[in-house]
Amino acid sequence: MRVLLDENIPVDFAALMIGHDAHTVSGMGWDGLKNGELLRRMAGRFDVLVTMDANLPHQQNLTAQPFGVVLVQAASNRLVHLEPLVPTILAAVGDVGAGELRRVGA
Repeated sequence: MRVLLDENIPVDFAALMIGHDAHTVSGMGWDGLKNGELLRRMAGRFDVLVTMDANLPHQQNLTAQPFGVVLVQAASNRLVHLEPLVPTILAAVGDVGAGELRRVGA
């Protein structure tokens, strides 16, 4: 799967996305884009967005998107809090379909 990690996910997290072609918003040069523009740029390039932006489902119509979204809920975006969720995140990334939202974590 072609995965885009939102800018609220640490860049180092990409190395943990084993089995997927993971890219970061900053690596794409898309830092600071508003959510709507980010989603438009993703279309046709990525299969899944991994984000910690809990407002995204309320701000954007995700059901109309040609990719899935995995929303990570953790104590912080530090790797120490994200690493325990890696197996669940990888499973969600592999399972989420276009226009779907999967929540991972507490």
